Amino acid sequence: MSSAAPPPTSLPPFFFSHEATPWTELEGGMRRKIVGHTPELMSVLMQFDKGAVGTPHAHDGHDQIGFVVAGSFEAVIDGESKVLRMGDAFIAPRLRSHGVVCLEDGSLLLDQFSPRRDDYL
Repeated sequence: MSSAAPPPTSLPPFFFSHEATPWTELEGGMRRKIVGHTPELMSVLMQFDKGAVGTPHAHDGHDQIGFVVAGSFEAVIDGESKVLRMGDAFIAPRLRSHGVVCLEDGSLLLDQFSPRRDDYL
């Protein structure tokens, strides 16, 4: 008779508590909170000070969607610029250059990555 393998002990939590999760301070007036992740998907809350710049870059192995939760941003994707406000989003497929400039204090982006960003863990 074979026994089933025990469940993994390092699974991410099923629920996220904003109050219980501290911000990770980044350079240049930005903060990050990992909302949750699986190997295939990651959600990250990013808070920006007015004027903070998410320097244009591209991901070799990740698709990214940035959803504006609060405030506003100027987003640039492959050289095309657009002002995004609460409820708007940008889509940056892998290998596409993308970046943002925060236009209001306390602006928030919810970044989605597929697959997850192991460098954030």
